[in-house]
Amino acid sequence: MKFEEIFRDTDFVDGLDAGSKRQVLTAVSSAFAEKRGMDAKSVFDVLLERERLGSTAIGGGIAIPHTKVPNLDQMVGLVVRLETPVDFDAPDDEPVDLVVTLLAPDTGSAEHLRVLARLARALRNPEQRARIRQSMNADEMLRALGDTGPHQEAA
Repeated sequence: MKFEEIFRDTDFVDGLDAGSKRQVLTAVSSAFAEKRGMDAKSVFDVLLERERLGSTAIGGGIAIPHTKVPNLDQMVGLVVRLETPVDFDAPDDEPVDLVVTLLAPDTGSAEHLRVLARLARALRNPEQRARIRQSMNADEMLRALGDTGPHQEAA
């Protein structure tokens, strides 16, 4: 599945002002409710539960909150650039300024793991992170993620 099938043009929030990880997850949940018609409390609950298992921060100022959501038909995502970086319990102790959230159906498909792995690879690349941080719109962010062509579905 290509990133452009997961992230719509409206699935980008720039300059979010949040003071904590919990506030970020609350804002992300509200954005999914507004942009995708999802229940904000349900999304927050599953994201918070996943975060309690261990931080989804990967270092380099990046967090990738991800989880499976009941009654979701397809994977959806949201990219958020924070106004001010927040502590996300990252392995490198650096605050997070870029949050890429991935929600997947709870149907048991491993597709979300492949997408998550591609996201993590892209976001661990310093050049791609810089391009994402400098991008001015959703299209530029998708190009910065490096998802410009078809992807093999084999794991």
